[in-house]
Amino acid sequence: MQTTSEITPFVNEPFVDFSVEENAAAFRAALEKAEKSFPVVGRLWIDGEDCEGGAGTFESTDPSQTSRVVANCAKANREDALRAIAGAHKAFGDWSKKTAEERAEYLFKAARTMRLRKHEFSAQMVYEVGKTWAEADGDTAEAIDFLEFYAREALRYARKQPITPTPGEDNELVYIPLGVGVVIPPWNFPLAILAGMTTAALVSGNTVVLKCASESPGIATMFVELMKEVGLPAGVLQFCPGAGSEVGNTLVEHPLTRFISFTGSAEVGKGIYEKAGKTGEGQIWLKRVVAEMGGKDFMFIDEDGDVDKAVAGAHSAAFGFQGQKCSACSRLILHEKIHDEFMEKFLPLVEATTMGHPSDQNNYMCAMINEKARGEALAGIEAAKKEGNTLVAGGEVGEGEGWYLQPTVFTGVGRNDTIWKEELFAPVLAVHKVSSFEEGIEAANDTIFGLTGSYFSSDEDKLAIAKRDLFCGNLYLNRKCTGALVGVHPFGGFNMSGTDSKAGSRDYLLLFMQGKSITRAK
Repeated sequence: MQTTSEITPFVNEPFVDFSVEENAAAFRAALEKAEKSFPVVGRLWIDGEDCEGGAGTFESTDPSQTSRVVANCAKANREDALRAIAGAHKAFGDWSKKTAEERAEYLFKAARTMRLRKHEFSAQMVYEVGKTWAEADGDTAEAIDFLEFYAREALRYARKQPITPTPGEDNELVYIPLGVGVVIPPWNFPLAILAGMTTAALVSGNTVVLKCASESPGIATMFVELMKEVGLPAGVLQFCPGAGSEVGNTLVEHPLTRFISFTGSAEVGKGIYEKAGKTGEGQIWLKRVVAEMGGKDFMFIDEDGDVDKAVAGAHSAAFGFQGQKCSACSRLILHEKIHDEFMEKFLPLVEATTMGHPSDQNNYMCAMINEKARGEALAGIEAAKKEGNTLVAGGEVGEGEGWYLQPTVFTGVGRNDTIWKEELFAPVLAVHKVSSFEEGIEAANDTIFGLTGSYFSSDEDKLAIAKRDLFCGNLYLNRKCTGALVGVHPFGGFNMSGTDSKAGSRDYLLLFMQGKSITRAK
């Protein structure tokens, strides 16, 4: 085990440079290995034992080649969920008494192991959720960052906390874990967010019941196998994938559940928040909810902004990973003085976007996650047409097998229009023209969400006002609104974007602990 003095300061995991042939060849080998291993077989992990699910099994398929089954996973029922909660509650006694150093070492070991096999994790995401090489590598790098960062944070919180001295007493403040937590991660960052939410709770001394997204059980299984490999004690992490209506509700509503950590849609998040607010029979605490619920994010390019830089940034933010990021740009606000110049440079870039299976390094966009997601996006596109928005790019499904949708751009979008208001979670961009800086600020803030935003300008006075008045959890100046790094850009938003938590920040572990003040008279 490392001693505290041996632990180096946190640094972000570097992204792989795939322009280096050696790196590209290694990734192609990982893709080939992954393809030969399908389907990945996932099973429940309850009280340290692999087991079948009471509700049978379910499959995940390749979004870009839907005939390919990527994973087959056991499906839990209500009884399985009850066993998992009971087991986690039992394991909490011993786990909560371990030192921060002991718990952190599991995360450090997992990070070292994942780093050695990072291409294997990334390759799984290429096939299971449709991530390009760069997107998948970024996901794995972020997972490693969370492991490394939260391990160090646990050690920091375990140190002596600053307390104002007073005569006649010795005082201290210590942070203790909460209890059993339920972790419900999304499919769009199926390794990074899953690993971050789970290990933040674990390293703080809690036990966890993990219910992965139904679209990504394969990569979730790989993470669980990793935690087995590093020797995590039985019962500390329970893996219980299943239907939200049965397993999810059982876990959220159970009186032994102390907190729920969720990332997903606002609709589901609000339902969890409501259910968690009810105190069940025998429940002696108010449950905490840590929720990150998406956004309707903007990029505002002012009259004095760098148009060329903004064009490249908007393309990446709107269409990277098919727009399936809570931080993706779906509202593009252009000052009327640069509107035409911007669009003349932007639309050719959109039209040139390469589409196809993500295993091909040359493809920038791939298929959407499933038929339902694409159907909802197409419904939004049809609503935009009926409302008089002007379709200037895309709007059609792609060719061949898979849930492809072309990168789509509408101009002339008003602030009451569907694609301005509703989160489509798709490669659909609404362009809105403004005549002033003030109008642009007002338009940017015209949303029930408040996650990410971006403002481009060369005017220091306006940049200062934008810093103050633009209402979102992650504001970027003169750069795109996606691409947060652990420890660098603490991530999380306001209003219907969630509970204002900041993943990857020095505040985050406090969400999974409670303070205990201890006084001893001299």
